[in-house]
Amino acid sequence: MNPDGTQAGSAHPAREERATLFFDLDGTLIDSQVGITTCIAYALQKMEHPVPARETLLGWIGPSLRTTFAPLFIEPARVEQAVGYYRERFDAEGWREHTVYPQVEDALRTLHARGHRLAVVTAKNEPHARRILAHLPFGGLFEDIIGSTLDGSRSHKPELVGEALRRLQVSPTQCWMIGDRRMDIEGARHHGLRSIGVLWGFGGEAELTEAGAGQLAREPVQLTTLLA
Repeated sequence: MNPDGTQAGSAHPAREERATLFFDLDGTLIDSQVGITTCIAYALQKMEHPVPARETLLGWIGPSLRTTFAPLFIEPARVEQAVGYYRERFDAEGWREHTVYPQVEDALRTLHARGHRLAVVTAKNEPHARRILAHLPFGGLFEDIIGSTLDGSRSHKPELVGEALRRLQVSPTQCWMIGDRRMDIEGARHHGLRSIGVLWGFGGEAELTEAGAGQLAREPVQLTTLLA
């Protein structure tokens, strides 16, 4: 027994008891609608395809790029061309066209201080996700950042959650998925994770409830209570 009453040989007992938290990125940690919708519009213009209304473009935030472009261009080669145009602008400008949601940083710091392991699990390609997190004031709180592969071989939320479980070597019963779209909840349910749907992003209450979100949070500060 240690002097503080904990078991000998356990340097971080509280951390071992806390759940591991997987956070989506777009619509959960950052409001990235300007960067994403502008890059989609850029790609469509380069492909000489009509650009839909802003409301339609907002609904495209969340799924992988190939999922978004596939119904528009059908042929795999043209889908890849559209993805390439999107990345062209995102690499230059889009990756920094976002804002952090109010209260997010405070909530993350509180959860981290309690001993939760934090990771980002996003359909955004992993290099872009890592670049964004590296420039956020709380990026260092995350133990790992799991994103889509550049070739699209890992891009759907069930695959991404599975990769996160593998990398962090944790059981699904020890984890929560926190996100704003049905894909986040579906990825969690596929692996048996508990989930929280957040209502400040792009999905909305009806979508998250229908997807089977375990709980809903209307503002980031609620996460510290729901995960207590």
